[in-house]
Amino acid sequence: MAPKLSDSVERLRAAGNQSFRNGQFSEAAALYSRALRVMQEQGSVDYKEESVLYSNRAACHLKDGNCRDCIKDCTSALALAPFSMKPLLRRASAYEALEKYPLAYVDYKTVLQIDDSVMSALEGVNRMTRALMDSLGPEWRLKLPSIPLVPVSAQKRWDSEYHNETPKGKPKETTTAKSRVPSSGDVERARALKEEGNELVKKGNHKKAIEKYSESLSYSNLESATYSNRALCYLALKQYKEAVKDCTEALKLDGKNVKAFYRRAQAYKALKDYKSSFADINSLLKIEPKNVPAQKLQQEVNQILN
Repeated sequence: MAPKLSDSVERLRAAGNQSFRNGQFSEAAALYSRALRVMQEQGSVDYKEESVLYSNRAACHLKDGNCRDCIKDCTSALALAPFSMKPLLRRASAYEALEKYPLAYVDYKTVLQIDDSVMSALEGVNRMTRALMDSLGPEWRLKLPSIPLVPVSAQKRWDSEYHNETPKGKPKETTTAKSRVPSSGDVERARALKEEGNELVKKGNHKKAIEKYSESLSYSNLESATYSNRALCYLALKQYKEAVKDCTEALKLDGKNVKAFYRRAQAYKALKDYKSSFADINSLLKIEPKNVPAQKLQQEVNQILN
């Protein structure tokens, strides 16, 4: 007696999953392909199962660097089960690898409509925002494809299934501490405000720039450069203690922020804390030994200390 369709597909999918875990991605893809053929030959209408098989095979293609086939399989998976989290993330990664940044941005943003705490999508949006600003300029948002609106029913369904599929003992791709993670909208708003602050600095309007940087940090306080940029403004206004505080925050986020070390060294020198200034310059020169402004500042502070 022939085995039941579901048993055969289950067995092939399980074998594919095991091969994937073992790093045998080509073998896993072949097993998922066999499972898909079985379903098609038997006229199965289990769209969810078929979608999972396409999505799993897409993961194999992605691991093997075959981004175009990954995109095809993810698109097939999404046609069967719209707004599924995993194929959206995998397709976004493949688009990003192919430098198709507008399409990657759309998929990452779609994921964040489903669950705005998925860190891989949040980080993806941040990367794509930087890439799109660089390649398309300040009006980059006007040049994007439309972002689909995710129905509430799909949000609930896929959020539940996505989290329930997370293997035991492994960290989820999301964080439960949403209060500590700004949404993608917050991050974009913070970045836009920081850019406005940068433009004001170029015009010499440091007071207004501080307001923009402060507003930016109220949306997202996770970018080191925003703190070090505001510190520059405080230095210009001779508010040295505030500059030290901002540089310290910047260095907590990025311990190799050269500008934060340099500006804090300047602030410490102005406050006549020469030992702290000298220590910051030394830390900077370990990162960038040929930094000429730092070398000059080091000589100045060294003369005062000696």
